[in-house]
Amino acid sequence: MRNINRRVTAFFALFCLMLCPVFAGALEPKEVMVLANGNVGKSIELARYYLHRRGIPKENLLIIRTTDKESIEWKKYEEYVAQPVRKFLRLHKNQHLRCIAILYGLPLKISSPGKTEKEEKSIALLRSGKKALENRLATAAESDKKTVQNHLNKIKRKIKKLQFLTDRAASLDSELSLVKKTEYKRGSWQPNPLFAGFQQNRTTLDKAEVMLTARLDGPDDRTVERIIDDSILAEEKGLQGVAYFDARWPADKDVGASSYVRYDQSIHRAYEALKNQGDLPVRIETSGELYQQGDCPDSALYSGWYSLANYIDAFDWQPGSVGYHIASAECRTLKKHNSKVWCKKMLEDGIAATIGPVGEPYLQAFPPPDLFFNKLLEKKLSLVEAYFQSLPYISWKMVLVGDPLYRVNLKRQLSVRDTDEL
Repeated sequence: MRNINRRVTAFFALFCLMLCPVFAGALEPKEVMVLANGNVGKSIELARYYLHRRGIPKENLLIIRTTDKESIEWKKYEEYVAQPVRKFLRLHKNQHLRCIAILYGLPLKISSPGKTEKEEKSIALLRSGKKALENRLATAAESDKKTVQNHLNKIKRKIKKLQFLTDRAASLDSELSLVKKTEYKRGSWQPNPLFAGFQQNRTTLDKAEVMLTARLDGPDDRTVERIIDDSILAEEKGLQGVAYFDARWPADKDVGASSYVRYDQSIHRAYEALKNQGDLPVRIETSGELYQQGDCPDSALYSGWYSLANYIDAFDWQPGSVGYHIASAECRTLKKHNSKVWCKKMLEDGIAATIGPVGEPYLQAFPPPDLFFNKLLEKKLSLVEAYFQSLPYISWKMVLVGDPLYRVNLKRQLSVRDTDEL
């Protein structure tokens, strides 16, 4: 996974921020707008089923007509998705809608319109300079090599930064979170004003401008119905099972080494927090090896990394289970038959909620696991609220698949096995 060298230290100095309230009250059914695709019969059926099961007012349903493909062009997104949603929100402004539940049958991602001519020329010029420096380095005297290498590294960073700034591909969900705004930068990401890890001056966006978004989706319509039913069942009976974490390094590894180590430390902190809470048995893998098939029975919660687009069926997901795998593009499809990306395969195997990117997100775009699970287990917060309070960036790549109204209710188990480190 690639990494942009940004200031990520703030993501992990969360001990003074994790308890900061972001919303005045918990999300209620009447505050959820349900978005369905009129060109997909199952989309409408599932939308009405969700309205019924969650007691969402029927007038909160918007049926639009757009492509049933997983990808949509920017112009078509604006015309067939964003504009109808903005109009609906204006007409229902007195209902204080603050969440969009995106139903099965709607596109998953917005394709990039490409770079402008000016941007293409800038990148071409930088690449030409890079090639010249590489040729110069190959023949440079030993005394000049360090200077040439420094110049080469500098131009590589410029290319990487420009590629990032001109990346306009996004998840439909993340873009819809800013649907209230008509004018904003469409390249790269926007700092999320709801993220508990940012200082107030970290973003120019206002919290009231952000719509919470979550997707009720999966490989087929039966999966979506199961997600809804399992979430409600887990609320009523309590989520049971084991919390599994899969770290790459020991907890005491030098945190100053890289942002990869910092995210690994976040997995360790999530493990420690749940262990101290004591409601579920907790396991952590620290050897650097991934959990293998059959290693994780009764899976209730999970976070780990890094198996790129290669799901390992180690888990026996329980009703209401929540988990995500930190790796690039693990939500680039939820439908492609032969795909082994983690989001699709986890949903097929029975998980109720997961998180993933539709493309290369860069590491610091993922919710830090300790913050996400801390928020998720606050009983006053719904799944989508916990996600947005732990999500660093919007107008970007990330997707939350799950019932936005789902509130995790851990059922303290009478016979909790000792936690251990594998």
